[in-house]
Order: sequence, then C-alpha cells, then structure tokens
Amino acid sequence: MWLAIWVLTLLLVKNVKWIIFLSFCFPKDMKSIKQSMLLCCKLYVSKSCNHVALDSIERAGRLDDETVIVNIFQDQAYNRIGYTLVSYIVHDSTRNIIYSPLQQSLQSMVEAAYEAINLELHCGAHPRLGVVDDIVFHLLAQASLEEATWFARKAAADIGNKIQVLVFLYDAAHPMGKPLDIIRRELGYYRPNFMGNQWSGWDMPEVLPEKPDVGPNMVSRTRGLVMIGALPWDSMYNIPIVFTD
Repeated sequence: MWLAIWVLTLLLVKNVKWIIFLSFCFPKDMKSIKQSMLLCCKLYVSKSCNHVALDSIERAGRLDDETVIVNIFQDQAYNRIGYTLVSYIVHDSTRNIIYSPLQQSLQSMVEAAYEAINLELHCGAHPRLGVVDDIVFHLLAQASLEEATWFARKAAADIGNKIQVLVFLYDAAHPMGKPLDIIRRELGYYRPNFMGNQWSGWDMPEVLPEKPDVGPNMVSRTRGLVMIGALPWDSMYNIPIVFTD
C-alpha cells in the first residue's frame, strides 16, 4: 500500500508568503516513518519555451507518486522554470538517514533536463551558468538543517560523479558555509553576455578559475555547471533596478 500524500499550497498575496499544509495517511507497515520529517527541494532549469523538454522533465518528476511537485513557476522572459518538490525522509532505528523518495525523483528530472536541453542554444533575461542552474534543499516541519544538508551533498555527489557535471556547494551544504551570492559573483554569474541584458550560450573558459566542490575539472559547454545548497525555507524575488551611474 502506497503512502498517500496530499499537499495544498496557498499563496497569500497580501503577505507575500507561501504556506504549505501537508497531511499524511500512513499504512500500518510504514509506522517507522515519521510523519513530521519532510524535505523540500527547489529545482531551477534554464528553459521555459520548449514544451517537449518541459513535459519530459515533469514526467520524470512524477514517476514516483511519493514525491509531490507542489509548484511549478514558469517565466517566458527569463526562459527559466522552477519546480518545488516535497517528500518524506526515512531513518533507521538509530536515527540515521536512509533515503527519501525525493532523491530519485530529483535525479530523474535532472537527467531529463540534460538530455533535452542544450545550454549553448539557450538565451534568456535571467542569469544562469547551467542547464540545471540551481538546486536548493529546505527543511520542513520537524526536519533539521543537517538533514537538508545531507541530501544536498548526496545530490551533489550523484550529479557530479555520475552525470559528470561541475557542482558548487553553498550555504549549509558548503564546508565553510559559503553564501550563494559570493560564489555567483566569483563565477561572473551576474554579467550578461548578449544584447546588454541577456544571457546566451556559454562564453566562459572550460576550466574555471574557481575549483568546483564535486565533479570533473572541465565544464561541458552544453550542460554548464550547477549550484546546490541547503538552508531554511526562503522566498526569492527578482527586482529590476534601473540606474545611470
């Protein structure tokens, strides 16, 4: 009997907050799973205009019905899409992490993205350095930041070593807690390379001045690199600022 998960996501525009109500129905043979141990992952992909590619990625994320895609944010101008995934965490009798269904769901979506999208053909109004540009893990309910960090590093190892894509870790997933914005500035993330305010293709060296935390030493021009982090829940906003100096 499968674990049934119902997720209702409500956006309160006045307060600009996401509130996620989650309830579970556990079968008798899964009593060891703690209802309150939930994991959230946000996956950002550099493509929103190719419906064939997006269908492939979404199908991959829905192969396991114990991982729920609770939100999809698609922006045509940015040519970028974000997926929010939620599932539970399984521990053994000594409280060590065993796995989460989210692990395989994320890996399947990442592989589908790399198969369907070529970074050299991508152009959009949002900075990016990879087909899969950013993956961030958040704790929910009674899960801890240490658990989110464990899964972030596991995802980094899977993507870096199995798929052979450069990975930069940030925040709690980084050994020294290095913030995402500093890593992005070091890599030139915020500098457009096309028509003044667009990011197009890959125009950086294949061997970067900054050494990645996981993965090969050379960048694939068709896949780019990915940044993976762990931190408490947050909401991010892009606010354009026009200045003359």
